[in-house]
Amino acid sequence: MNKVIDGLIGWPERTAQHLAWLGPLFARFTVGWVFMWSGWGKLQNLPQITENFVSWGIPFPQFMTPFVSGIEFVGGICLLLGLLTRISAGALGVTMIVAIRSAKWGEVDSLESFLGFDETAYLAIFLWLAIAGAGPLSIDRLLARFTRPTSRYS
Repeated sequence: MNKVIDGLIGWPERTAQHLAWLGPLFARFTVGWVFMWSGWGKLQNLPQITENFVSWGIPFPQFMTPFVSGIEFVGGICLLLGLLTRISAGALGVTMIVAIRSAKWGEVDSLESFLGFDETAYLAIFLWLAIAGAGPLSIDRLLARFTRPTSRYS
């Protein structure tokens, strides 16, 4: 029985340890790319996006539109680089919570519909990055090594 458990749990775990760098890198690149371009598109079309924010009932839309667009653009770039990853992922996670609440909440009729939103999937990735960090292939890791050689920041 121990060999079966080791084959089903232990061996995949040992194998995955060699690829531990890939998960955060792929997650950062995927959402970083999407949000960099999303933010850039919003910054290029602020009047229309402001109208959307007004229709969704977001307070202070004249301020919030460029602010959120900037968070998406700069946060996306930071995620691509692995720079200030936890802060960027946290800020982008908050924007997803607001997006779900303001633009999507009326469509929620079940857990299935809530979990089916792209925004919910992005929120899950941002939450993971905010907790786990950027991983070993990141500027965050390099900065941590220079500032605190014994640090476990990622």
